[in-house]
Amino acid sequence: MKSIPELINPRAALFGLILFFLFITQLKANTIDSIRVTVTEGTNMAADLSPDKSKIVIDLQGTIWIVPATGGVAKPITDNLGDCRQPSWSPDGNQIVFHAFWDGRYHIWTVPATGGKPKQLTSGIQDDREPQWSPDGKRIVFSSDRSGNYDIWQLTLANGQLTQLTTDSGNDFNPAFSPDGSRVVFVSDRTDAPGIYVTAPGGSEKIVSPSNAKLAGPAWQPDGSHIFYNALTKSQSGLETVSVADNKTQMLTEVADDVFPFRVSWFSSDEYLYTANGLLKRRKIGSKTAQTIPFQAIIALPRNRYKRKTYDFDSQQPQVVKGIKGATISPDGKQIAFAALGDLWILAKGTKSPERITQGPTMELEPNWSPDGTKLVYVSDRNGNMDVWIRDLKTGQDKLLSDMADDLHYPTWSPDGSKVAFYQSDARNAWGRSTLYTADVTYTADVTVPKTQKIHESIFVPSQATWSADGRTIAVSALHPYSSRYREGVSEVLLISLDGKNDRYVSPALAHSLATRGQNGPVWSPDGTKMAYVLDGLLWLTDVKPDGSIVGTPRQLTSEQVDTPTWTGDSKSLLVLATDVLKQVYVADGRIEVIPMDLAWKISQPTGTVVVHAGRLFDGKSATYRTNVDILIDGHRIKAIEPHKAGRTGTLIDASTKTVIPGLFEMHTHQHSMVGEKIGRLWLSFGITSIREPGADPYDALERKESWASGVRPGPRQFFTGGLTDGTRIYYGAATSINSDEQLDRELNRSVRLGYDLIKTYVRMPDAMQQRITTFAHAHGMPVSSHEIFPAMRYDVDAVEHIGGTSRRGYSPKITAMNRSYQDVIQLLAKSGMNITPTASLQGGFSVLGTKDPSLYENRQYRAFYSEEYNNTLQAGAAQYAKLSPGYLTNFGNLQKGVKALVDAGAHVTTGTDSPFVPYGLSLHTELQCFVGAGLTPYQALRSATLWAAETVGVSKDLGSIEPGKLADLVIVNGDPLTKITDALNVEQVIKNGQVMPIDRLLTRP
Repeated sequence: MKSIPELINPRAALFGLILFFLFITQLKANTIDSIRVTVTEGTNMAADLSPDKSKIVIDLQGTIWIVPATGGVAKPITDNLGDCRQPSWSPDGNQIVFHAFWDGRYHIWTVPATGGKPKQLTSGIQDDREPQWSPDGKRIVFSSDRSGNYDIWQLTLANGQLTQLTTDSGNDFNPAFSPDGSRVVFVSDRTDAPGIYVTAPGGSEKIVSPSNAKLAGPAWQPDGSHIFYNALTKSQSGLETVSVADNKTQMLTEVADDVFPFRVSWFSSDEYLYTANGLLKRRKIGSKTAQTIPFQAIIALPRNRYKRKTYDFDSQQPQVVKGIKGATISPDGKQIAFAALGDLWILAKGTKSPERITQGPTMELEPNWSPDGTKLVYVSDRNGNMDVWIRDLKTGQDKLLSDMADDLHYPTWSPDGSKVAFYQSDARNAWGRSTLYTADVTYTADVTVPKTQKIHESIFVPSQATWSADGRTIAVSALHPYSSRYREGVSEVLLISLDGKNDRYVSPALAHSLATRGQNGPVWSPDGTKMAYVLDGLLWLTDVKPDGSIVGTPRQLTSEQVDTPTWTGDSKSLLVLATDVLKQVYVADGRIEVIPMDLAWKISQPTGTVVVHAGRLFDGKSATYRTNVDILIDGHRIKAIEPHKAGRTGTLIDASTKTVIPGLFEMHTHQHSMVGEKIGRLWLSFGITSIREPGADPYDALERKESWASGVRPGPRQFFTGGLTDGTRIYYGAATSINSDEQLDRELNRSVRLGYDLIKTYVRMPDAMQQRITTFAHAHGMPVSSHEIFPAMRYDVDAVEHIGGTSRRGYSPKITAMNRSYQDVIQLLAKSGMNITPTASLQGGFSVLGTKDPSLYENRQYRAFYSEEYNNTLQAGAAQYAKLSPGYLTNFGNLQKGVKALVDAGAHVTTGTDSPFVPYGLSLHTELQCFVGAGLTPYQALRSATLWAAETVGVSKDLGSIEPGKLADLVIVNGDPLTKITDALNVEQVIKNGQVMPIDRLLTRP
């Protein structure tokens, strides 16, 4: 057991002092900012009544506020940066306990009820949540994952003793003391018996309400006879009660009520306080109506501006290739193979110009040297999807090694050269699961051993495999979650034995995530004695046993940002990509050698004049068409728009019976090169000429950007960022876990050197660090986006992704379980100017539309790019989801109402889908249809996908509308999309950067 002094280390104490001064600074700032938003409703707001029944504490948008119990103006008692949640009064009414995220993990804090300096009660690498004070004021009960999953814990305040009250392998959470303090009620998700449980400290447990519903927020009636809790069923989020004596349950609220998942508190033995429908509610047992307690919270927002990054879309100057993918050094250390501009290259050390060893419209990627240095294994989509191939470097001959229905990636030779390990991915590619296989390189048809063998069940976004020297073990970087309640964890080394032993996680840095799980290690040295890996952006080395067990103390090899380490055959040095420069690091003395390379590309610009005779022109700005006009394109820009005149000079495109619209923006997608060359044609075939990618391997994204811009492959304009900039816990393989200011500095500097278009922070990023990121990004002209609205908008974060989406809290501050967003969300977004990309298609829209209208899946472009198997799986999933959740269609209507309310309030809303979780291309059109289904006009929906999108990206000077002087990105469609939004799918021709591409060409594989 640990005492409070042991739990609070000097760093935490200093952090508390810093927080106090930040609080004072925030209070002062509230008096000078120019925008005031009066909030009268809260989305997923928790509340607790003071012991004297005179005040209510609420956690509106992550700040703790005090409101008179009769209603009135709320007063903040914590700063904006803590994500402070689920407050509970001390029995004497002097203190508030809550959980907060100030240091990047949820811990238990208290603050005086009058405001002041917060005090931290727990610390460590765990998350501590949902505290409640005991009736005698001597203990605090809470849930924590400190034991490996969520259990109920108790803190004794006098001596800081921590006592674990539950130990089940399921997750136990949301604890609350009984009125006499002798028992604790909690929720458990135990597989065999989920429901509401009661336990006495040191005593046995009893389930009082078995339930498969999603339960939350249990609290005792003052006489101890009943327990009240939130129950989320297929049709409602309601307040339910259970009798402790006989386990009988009763739903207290109506289906129309949107009850929030938090504890009730009591005005009297039969009158309680709860939150629902965005409001504070007071209700008597037995009554079907509730009294509303009105409140007002005044939130101040800034009106700061910064100079956005400028783009030169006209330059014909050569640009250095930065999209270098998977650079790998030959065993003899004399050559470097890599992928760039869609092909494989080899750079001989001592020369600066690499040799292109593949060339054509298909993609070749991820080269890996054979142990003898005579061959490369790689992946290519020359047969339609990504397969594993071997190139004999002596003869130049290629051999197909493995061909499967799904895309393959990350091939790696075994030490003896007899096998290659690789992954088969699911349809979400680098954002889903991958299954590990090996293929026998020496296979002949007369042997009985299968050529390809499955080695391991699918793993969520693993890194490239690396082999032990004896070939008996494969190591990968894989996610190790903290619990099954929340998905986040850390990336550790997963050791996979090929002789049947159990998998094992090992880590060179406890509770510290390795780098993005792509090609950043671990990489086993050929002699089997060491593993290299990237941690905090730096190259590290650790000694290992033959089976991969870590021994000794890890050693740091670089002090600069590096990626993709690979070993030379003698195990004496490693090649790394140091942001945009290849370097060789020598293990013995730490010497670092720069390997210069000259490789350039330039923007492909068409010449000549194109005349588009448009029967109808939607220019992206006006709600009506211009009719019978000629759009004159000179090279890659629009020169003029004039009334139609026959016989104009130039290449004529007859769209006299068609409609011309601006090129569409997909504002939220994640891609990966393993999709192959087809993804560029796919985007264009749906009329999408620009994409915004808020999360990717930056080198993977740069390869696409440079290939598409240079004309190596057809594709849209790409606006990208690097990995998801996240906190100490992560989930996706492309997430960068930030653990220090120094590491953050390196990542931010890389964003400038690689030319990011934005920075995306993810769900475990604490606000103080996100604020620092925003200040840096704006100083360099880059916008910032995240999943958060407040306090992110308080320090000028530009955009938010998803109206729902992943939240570290287990519930969203933007939308409730019933898909409703309340006045706080609507007004804060509208008044702040923060852009929101709701991704309605991701959050039910695509499935809803497909269920209502199966002909959606008959779309021409969709059929050309997606297999029958993929389509059947997608439709079956949508049908199953609708069957399991009968209220699904109705709930999605609530989300649509929120989108409509945002636009009506003046919020800046853009279209994005989070594909590939929903299909690339088609999902943007379902997003447009969802917007129109919400009550927006087709004009408003198309504006969100064109001009407003360009404004958000920062390129509205050049894109987003069809005007003289702007870039020639436009789409010719058959129909009337300003009347019928589905006609936007009827793409006939696409013009991107002045280059004309008929639909048939885009649908045909080269």
